[in-house]
Amino acid sequence: MDRRKEELEKKRQKLAELRRAREERKALLESQSAQSASTATTGSSGNVGRDRKAIDDLVALVLGERSGTPASDRGSDAGSDFSSSRPASANYSSPGTPVNTSEARLSMISNSSQTATTVQTSTPHYVAELTEAQAFVADIPPLEHVVYSKEIQTTDGSLEAPEISEEEIRKQIMEEFEAREKQKMAQLEEEIRKAEQEKHEEIRELTEDESKVIQKSQEFVEFIDSSTKIVERALNEKYDFMKDYTLGIDIENDENSGKRVKFVCEFWDEKWCKNRSVTDVNWSVKYPELVVSSYNKNPLAPNEPDGVALVWNLHLLDRPEFVFHSQSDVLSVMFSKFHPNYVIGGTYSGQIVLWDTRAKSLPVLKTPLSAGGHTHPVYSIEMVGTQNAHNLISASTDGFVCSWQLDMLAQPQDYLELLHPAHNKTDEVSVTCIGFPDNETTAFWSGTEEGNVYQANRYDRAGSKAGINQYDTYRGHHGMVTGLNFHPLHGPVDFSDLYLTSSVDWTVKLWRAKSISKTSTQPAHISPLYSFEHADDYVYDVKWSPSHPALFGTVDGTGQFDLWNLNADTEEPFVSTQVGSGRALNKLAWDKEGKRTAIGSSDGRTYIYDVGEMANPKPEDWSLLQKNISEMISNQENPATK
Repeated sequence: MDRRKEELEKKRQKLAELRRAREERKALLESQSAQSASTATTGSSGNVGRDRKAIDDLVALVLGERSGTPASDRGSDAGSDFSSSRPASANYSSPGTPVNTSEARLSMISNSSQTATTVQTSTPHYVAELTEAQAFVADIPPLEHVVYSKEIQTTDGSLEAPEISEEEIRKQIMEEFEAREKQKMAQLEEEIRKAEQEKHEEIRELTEDESKVIQKSQEFVEFIDSSTKIVERALNEKYDFMKDYTLGIDIENDENSGKRVKFVCEFWDEKWCKNRSVTDVNWSVKYPELVVSSYNKNPLAPNEPDGVALVWNLHLLDRPEFVFHSQSDVLSVMFSKFHPNYVIGGTYSGQIVLWDTRAKSLPVLKTPLSAGGHTHPVYSIEMVGTQNAHNLISASTDGFVCSWQLDMLAQPQDYLELLHPAHNKTDEVSVTCIGFPDNETTAFWSGTEEGNVYQANRYDRAGSKAGINQYDTYRGHHGMVTGLNFHPLHGPVDFSDLYLTSSVDWTVKLWRAKSISKTSTQPAHISPLYSFEHADDYVYDVKWSPSHPALFGTVDGTGQFDLWNLNADTEEPFVSTQVGSGRALNKLAWDKEGKRTAIGSSDGRTYIYDVGEMANPKPEDWSLLQKNISEMISNQENPATK
């Protein structure tokens, strides 16, 4: 930095000297012009001396010497005048010293301009050859001082793009857009061309052997089965897409529309249902459109499985959703309440089988054929408990009741034998059906082949032991009990101590279960509250409605489906419907909402009916049923006043 400052200072001094020299030269020129004007008025004699003196001085100046020859008084005066008119700062060099080139040039120019008006005369001492020269006045500009900044070394606007018009911008954008569009179209055409080329290369005629291999492959069969099911479900949708809501036409506007049972559909498959009977039906709790039916064996088809369980879909009418096989007749079946993919079946051989809708048709688990489980037909299965703690309860005709965990069917969790000493030949009780009250997991009631109903306990409890209660006998039927069902626990009044039984003695009976906390100390026979004797044949099943407190349904051997309403009439069914071709109806099941019923027939068909408005209870139905039940209890306790 110091060196730079020194250089700048030297340059400033030099510029100052140049300016001072220029001012001196200007002053000199003015003085010379004034002197020439004064010398023009002097005499001719004086002019000659002065001219000679000026010439001598000029020659001396050119030669770098000062003239030391004494001049005349007049010449001296002229010389002195000439010399005194020069500025003191004019730097004239002495002989033998170097002369600055610029200063010498300036002195010569000034002297030449001074002597331009003089008359050249020859001198005896010097021979000088003089030439004319043109005077140039040089105006040297000062050196520009440039300072650079470390941050910005460009001027404002030097980086800005040159301004273009709006039309040019629009034109450029359109050209770019068209170029991109052309590029996209070219790529698309190229892809289409390649796809068509690949398609032509791929499409070829399959040989007969190749087509057979593909059609028999497992992947192809599964794809066809699943895709056709989806298409059939869509085709079976019966919603009226052309319905006009502006017409206001009510189809069911007659007075008897509330007492009508509507037929929905029937399930039948030629391959799996022919020459078989439906032994049990059950609705899925998770999927309300699914219902499962179990079947016995087909005596005319020895190569087919003896037992079959078919899962039907209300949106797939022509074939089952799932087909499950068993080595023995399936006598009872149900969807698991806590595992929507599980289907459980009880067989004629005594095995409990477990199917999974995610697996194939064979059981994924089954109980062994040994003394550790059932060895007689299993006509009844129930699931009790909660989501985190539940058990499967099965009962067979040899008097055994077993408790199972679904993830371990190798052996039962509990093993209970029902014995009663009052039997004349054997102590064992042949169980045909069992029932658990709601919220009850240990005490249950069982119907038997002899017609009696017994209360039993799975475990020892206060005042009673595990097994059959030896003292209380529900006696009323004169034939095998085919069905037993407890009233569901719902609504403002608790009727969970009421249960219904059906029998081959053509009757349906209503019972009131005795409290298990009040055990008898001596044998007692308990009679039914009421007996429904409308049927003309075996009554194969009876079930309470899950939504209406006073409604229940029965099916009998004449193909009659009867709906009873205890609040309306106890002598005649509320609605009686002839189902199918008149073949015997074996089983009945309500869906979760109580709107539809599934009925299994002995001809292998499963019928679905919609009970309509009858399933919707009124607020007074609970109190009215409570009143009717109280009257029945009063008549039972006081038969003389009946």
